[in-house]
Amino acid sequence: MINRDISSRLAAGHGRRVTQLAEAAARWGGQVPEDPGITELADLLEAAARVPDRPGGPGHTTRALLAGAVEDLRAAARLGGLLPAVTLWHLQRAIDQEHTAHQQTVPAQRQEHRR
Repeated sequence: MINRDISSRLAAGHGRRVTQLAEAAARWGGQVPEDPGITELADLLEAAARVPDRPGGPGHTTRALLAGAVEDLRAAARLGGLLPAVTLWHLQRAIDQEHTAHQQTVPAQRQEHRR
């Protein structure tokens, strides 16, 4: 009974994080499929990390954070369902890194609009 409860909570957490990452990939301009896999999300964020810097933008730091998110997504994809808690940890790290990267771009975009 306890194992089933833990498994269902991990599966629910996995689903929520994949949804969050799909939303993040869309925010970066990715064309997210209806039911994306972790590898597809990694590919979309990797493409976002390759976008050239805008003058006055955060640039390198944003790309480094997105690259870190991609690494965590690729690690989660390699694990698959073998270690659900570890996979969930990698997904959460990817979300955290993408969120920080996005937060860095928002002030740069506001400055750009003021000009």
